[in-house]
Amino acid sequence: MIQAKVDAVTVEIVGNLLLTIAEEIGISIIKSAYSTNIKERRDISTAVFDPEGNLVAQAEHVPMHLGSLLSIVEEVYKKYPRDRIRPGDMFIGNDPYNGGGTHLPDITIVAPVFAKEKLIGWVANLAHHSDVGGKVPGSTSGDAVSIYQEGIKIPISKICREHHVNEEIVDFIMTNSRIPEERYGDLHAQIASNRVGIRRLLEAYEQYGDLLVDSMYELQNYAERRLKAGIGKLPDGVYEFTDYMDDAGAASPDPIKLSVRITIQGDAMELDFAGSHPQVNGPINVTYNGLLATVFYSIKSLIDPEIYSNAGIYRAFSIKVEPGLIINARNPAPVGARIDTCMRVADVIFGAMAPVVPERAIAGCNSSCTTAVFSGYDPHGPDQFYVYLETIAGGSGASRDADGLSGVQVHLTNTSNLPIEALEMEFPLVIVREYSLIEDSGGAGRHRGGLGIRREFEARFDNVSFTGLGDRQKFLPWGLNGGADGAAGSYKLTRKDGTVQKLPSKCTEIPLNQGDRITIHTPGAGGYGNPGERNPRDVLRDVTERKVSIRQAEQAYGVKIRPTESGYEIVES
Repeated sequence: MIQAKVDAVTVEIVGNLLLTIAEEIGISIIKSAYSTNIKERRDISTAVFDPEGNLVAQAEHVPMHLGSLLSIVEEVYKKYPRDRIRPGDMFIGNDPYNGGGTHLPDITIVAPVFAKEKLIGWVANLAHHSDVGGKVPGSTSGDAVSIYQEGIKIPISKICREHHVNEEIVDFIMTNSRIPEERYGDLHAQIASNRVGIRRLLEAYEQYGDLLVDSMYELQNYAERRLKAGIGKLPDGVYEFTDYMDDAGAASPDPIKLSVRITIQGDAMELDFAGSHPQVNGPINVTYNGLLATVFYSIKSLIDPEIYSNAGIYRAFSIKVEPGLIINARNPAPVGARIDTCMRVADVIFGAMAPVVPERAIAGCNSSCTTAVFSGYDPHGPDQFYVYLETIAGGSGASRDADGLSGVQVHLTNTSNLPIEALEMEFPLVIVREYSLIEDSGGAGRHRGGLGIRREFEARFDNVSFTGLGDRQKFLPWGLNGGADGAAGSYKLTRKDGTVQKLPSKCTEIPLNQGDRITIHTPGAGGYGNPGERNPRDVLRDVTERKVSIRQAEQAYGVKIRPTESGYEIVES
């Protein structure tokens, strides 16, 4: 395509403007959504595309969603030629194998933007819907062996036709969900937020004219050049790393290997995933789009975090992965919990690149989207079925220059922990008995790994169901350069009579009665550097803040600490 020359200043201004538009789309959906999963946890992503459907701006929400956004317009074009696309149309899809998605709960709605009759770009938003059908509430189960058990598959379809919502499609989706009123509210919020994006992109076109579109193309070229320049500064060589998933659920192999071999030569980078495990009969498979999003995020973070997130980035590297592997699964492999595998792939890439970019690499993270799903009816309320879904944060790996963060989402997700007040107000099924950081769960090191979270739920009624999906409960978050591993995660069931049962990392529809408790520990994270080099005053602060116990302070760091009337003090040797 022949493009007019665009000056660098205009490109920079337009790049920030497009990012602002994407962010405003996100704000509008958060403020108008119905479900807590969107309005509180912010499990969404938003983006702007050029007329060909190449990503030019993604708001900083959930990097994993990039896998559903990268090819959504391409999938629209496969089904709808340009002469069949009109102003006011919007398209919906969620199919990981034929619709550009990565798992079924993530529903994307994308809209073309026309200035009169000229197509100038696209806007899109993606939202994670709490339930889209399937065999269990929440739509993802640890014992799924096929994607057809994970919910409704939505082919690329027109949900809006020339400004009019196709309510038949909305009704079809609602009918296949256990909580249809949520689907109605969230789908209409997605449609409304795209209309905000359309207005803003048209306003930008009124200001810049065709320079706006030319700048979209140049933004991608700039991202490609800048990332290649960053790769070119790295030492040539081959860098490898391997890590393992705990399991894939009920009928899984144990363990599941993930490997990468990164070759850098000049400004070229190839990531070869040969040796990774074949796809499994469990929900942790990943489609190629999900793998591409993971590599996109990892390379951007490690080489140049300030690069604009657009399609130019993935021109700067190549991926080798055979079809049929767990990270390039074939239809109809289940993919509901693909985020855990992608998290581990990110850890593997960070591990391989640690010797190359020590200033940006971090130790192994909690890297598990530790999920809790409670469902059931309130026997004292209206005849309403509830599905409460949450992914609980954990520790972030320590780095060369700082401790890891505690109680945060890492790598490919960026959602918030649901506030207890919102949880108990909107979901009467459970109450929260404890919500705290887990002492000693961060790996020791010159810089300490971040801590995991303990969250304990108690069932308020009989006939409440619990489904858990997690990982890093066997294979610990690894330390770097002499740092210790972080602690594992776990699910534990305590019955009202005091009986305690450790649950597997993928457990499906565990029946709970009133007074039964589920205790969730999320993994911590690895430390960085020799623990003996940690400043004793930092160890004292950790003990004071109950991040490290007195026993751990002495055993791991060699620092003796004792309690005093006013707190704690170091015992001088």
